[in-house]
Amino acid sequence: MGDTDGYAVSAEFYDLLQAESDRRLAERRFADAADRARHAILDVGAGTGIVTEVLLRTSGVPVHAVEPASAMRAALLSRLAHLGADQRARITVHPEPLETAGLTEIADLAVASNVIASLDPATRRATWKAIAAALTPGGLLLFDPPPDRLPDEPEPAIRLGPVRVGPDIYSAEVTRLPHRGVLRTVFVYRVERQDEVLREERETFQVWPAPAERIADELDAAGLHLVRAPDAGLMAARRPAA
Repeated sequence: MGDTDGYAVSAEFYDLLQAESDRRLAERRFADAADRARHAILDVGAGTGIVTEVLLRTSGVPVHAVEPASAMRAALLSRLAHLGADQRARITVHPEPLETAGLTEIADLAVASNVIASLDPATRRATWKAIAAALTPGGLLLFDPPPDRLPDEPEPAIRLGPVRVGPDIYSAEVTRLPHRGVLRTVFVYRVERQDEVLREERETFQVWPAPAERIADELDAAGLHLVRAPDAGLMAARRPAA
């Protein structure tokens, strides 16, 4: 989830380099909860729709996909175009940030995958409140939390790919380094052919660390209470039943 101009570079490369690993992770983390949803599911920061597709496939309820970044939303709609008509009939795409979407008690499950860490503290607090409003009483939120603190030094670079498309090799190098209270995450994408770099594109994102205690306090202030998460990489919160 981001502003309307965000992810303009990454949208081109995201699915090619990350879709398969993201899909496996989404199936492990969210499929069981989606299967138990009985009202609707809210997908906060749907991105290119990898998690959205898992939620649609493993549930029988409507899914609300919130994605304000136009580049990612274009990829999301392309993915939806290849789904069956019955699945497309259950999806609503919301092109504005969740905190301005005005969604009220629409879902008994909310999922925020790879989103919360990218929100500055004020937006994160507003997002908790918007999620609480969008959940029905007793509704469940699942999310992967931000890192609890900044590292003392730059983290080792991560390589995505390589993936071959015809004669071309696509890859990315991801570096994360602390910078003025945030973790600057830099993606450098490369397209190579016969060992020659045809293109190199770069996009930078910011990650805001927050310890679990602060997240718990923010959730509580928004009317959401921590519960046991179904996966070690997730946190979970529930809106109290009426």
